[in-house]
Amino acid sequence: MSSSSSAHWLSLVGSVWLQTINGPNADFPVYSSQLKETKGISQVQLNFLAFASDAGKLFGWFAGVAALHLPLWAVAATGAAFGLVGYGVQFLFLDKAGLAYWHLFLLTSLAGNGICWTNTACYLLCIRNFPSDSRVTVSLATSYLGLSAKFYATVADAMPRAAKARYSTTKVYLLLNAVVPMLVTLVTAPALRVLELGDDRRRTEAPFHAMFAITVSTGACAILGSIGAMSTRAGLLVLLAMPLLIPMVLRAKESMATIRETKPENRVHDLDSDEAFETAASVLDDLEEEEHHEQAEESGREEVGGLRLTRRPDFWLYFLSYMFSATLGLVFLNNLGQIAESRGLADASTLVSLSSSFGFFGRLLPSILDYYTAKSGYSVSRTASMAALMAPMSGAFFLLLQPNDMVLYASTAVVGTCTGAITSVAVTATSELFGTKHFGVNHNVVVANIPLGSLCFGYLAAFMYQRGARGGSRCLGAACYRGTFLLWGATCAVGTALCTALYARSHGEKLHRTSVPR
Repeated sequence: MSSSSSAHWLSLVGSVWLQTINGPNADFPVYSSQLKETKGISQVQLNFLAFASDAGKLFGWFAGVAALHLPLWAVAATGAAFGLVGYGVQFLFLDKAGLAYWHLFLLTSLAGNGICWTNTACYLLCIRNFPSDSRVTVSLATSYLGLSAKFYATVADAMPRAAKARYSTTKVYLLLNAVVPMLVTLVTAPALRVLELGDDRRRTEAPFHAMFAITVSTGACAILGSIGAMSTRAGLLVLLAMPLLIPMVLRAKESMATIRETKPENRVHDLDSDEAFETAASVLDDLEEEEHHEQAEESGREEVGGLRLTRRPDFWLYFLSYMFSATLGLVFLNNLGQIAESRGLADASTLVSLSSSFGFFGRLLPSILDYYTAKSGYSVSRTASMAALMAPMSGAFFLLLQPNDMVLYASTAVVGTCTGAITSVAVTATSELFGTKHFGVNHNVVVANIPLGSLCFGYLAAFMYQRGARGGSRCLGAACYRGTFLLWGATCAVGTALCTALYARSHGEKLHRTSVPR
């Protein structure tokens, strides 16, 4: 039985909503300083809590294996359940002396692992339900992950005054991190299913154009709200709901077409056109099969998975360049709370919302480029794109050596944009480099670099911050992170070089394969 295009788009809307709420760890910088005071922990211990969320990704490959045997809605629900337990227990017992530091670490790790389960479900939905446009839809869905911090900050601001008076900022965010993902997963679960491709080959561009327009408007609304240009709370929530209009309109058109086809006067009239369309569809099938065959021969990329992945030099170049760029950017974003505090900024939420909004646009940019370059017959190399995005990041870290608030905001926007874009591009770069057959496991192996990088770079930043505090709990002044920014900038420059080498290797192999006579 063929499925309607409205059902495919409904699954994409479900993925978009799940991605929007699937970054509860992104709001950690907003309440990290208060959490440090509440539990009486040091900056190094606070950094290990930020690492704990990433540590859950070390076991993210379990989600890829589970996706081979479970329906995707169950995979997403498992991730939401982990978050409900991880953040929910912290919310209930945060003020209790019995909730020790190691409890916080384990609970945060559990919630962090839940993020991998939801991400895996969303990625596979986009790849399987939109095989010809998987790069575009994956980038579209993952772009909304960049809005998570902004979304949670907006919802927190909209909570009743009684709740804000009763609970601290830390407990408000822990409550939202626990409850919101589960509620959204339950609402979207019916749409989270893999659908068969329909027989109708008449492809319309209108849904993609509408989705791009809604997405760009959502990002613009988020940025305007982040810089305080206008109050955008209601507008942002309305724009997040608007993608649902696309499958609704498509469903209405399908219903109208079904009614029209069932009329007796249309059956005879449409007979010849139906035969012509079936002939055209048959030709398209042959052309697509030939094109896919040629692409497979041209790429020559064998499917790589399991332990064989770690034996490839390309894997280690990819793994390290990702860790020295996007992961480094995530560590910077995790430390925004302390960076803002050391610079004397009263509220870190503005800086966090700014990075989230620009990260959203960074994640969106690859999908727009993929869509329009594909229509022109071109395809942008993912590794080349990643290398081009790493260079500005390195420059932004060096700019942060200047003790200027405007430079801090500008550099945060650059790092947020590039980190978001690299994270989005990396999803399809994994399949470009190692094939799609084992994607669910392969990409979770690749993102294992995030906890490793978070531990190394985060600990370095915390150690240098603690040394600058001279025995106290706080460090004030631009010098607190000067050495950290210098090392991060140099590390990102190394990542740029590694990714350039990866592009040269993969591009050279492709040229060699295409030059071999068949």
